[in-house]
Amino acid sequence: MKTFTSSLPNDLFEKLDAMAKQYGIAKNKIIEKSLGIYLDQLNRAEYVRSYKVAGKDQDIMSIAEEGMTDYLENLDAGDKE
Repeated sequence: MKTFTSSLPNDLFEKLDAMAKQYGIAKNKIIEKSLGIYLDQLNRAEYVRSYKVAGKDQDIMSIAEEGMTDYLENLDAGDKE
């Protein structure tokens, strides 16, 4: 595990301190969990953004439509067996 030092605005530190005391959790654990959640949200936002960009690309949409056509044909074929 790496050590890292940072500064927080006073109001944010006071909120962190109050929550740590209220729930009996170390401040560093709250920061660790919060940062993990925030980074996951950033990844999800990038994932959504990439799909929005892909949705505007005609070549990608054509490939996706062809793939869906094949997929549906395979589903139909499986139902007939």
